[in-house]
Amino acid sequence: MDERQKDLCKYRISQSKDSLEVAEMALEHGLYKDSINRSYYAAFYAVKAVLALEVVDFKRHKDVMAYFHKTYVATERFPRELGRKIGKLQQLREKSDYDDFYLASREVAEMQLKSAKTIMNEIIKFAQSVGVEGLK
Repeated sequence: MDERQKDLCKYRISQSKDSLEVAEMALEHGLYKDSINRSYYAAFYAVKAVLALEVVDFKRHKDVMAYFHKTYVATERFPRELGRKIGKLQQLREKSDYDDFYLASREVAEMQLKSAKTIMNEIIKFAQSVGVEGLK
């Protein structure tokens, strides 16, 4: 793994952290759909941070997630529960963004935020374990 891969990984984790911060602010202001959206993106950027370490990338979200599940969750490099959390984040983000009649609740937004934090923290641990330094 070269320094460019590590730098891209760090950058994507930074994007993940920024999205988590925005999700928290949206939650505090009662913008539950926006919080759900940003929680999903926090997890998405964290997953893309892992892919950066392999120099793998995809244009479509579903391809990113499918590759991550196949390569990391199915092989138990990450726990299956993490994979389920990612799936739920994606499902609720799509409902929240595209279903005009979806009513987002504070409880769901809080659950999504908690899941995104868990995913990001697990991915940070993974990145550190493979030699990416300077992550908190």
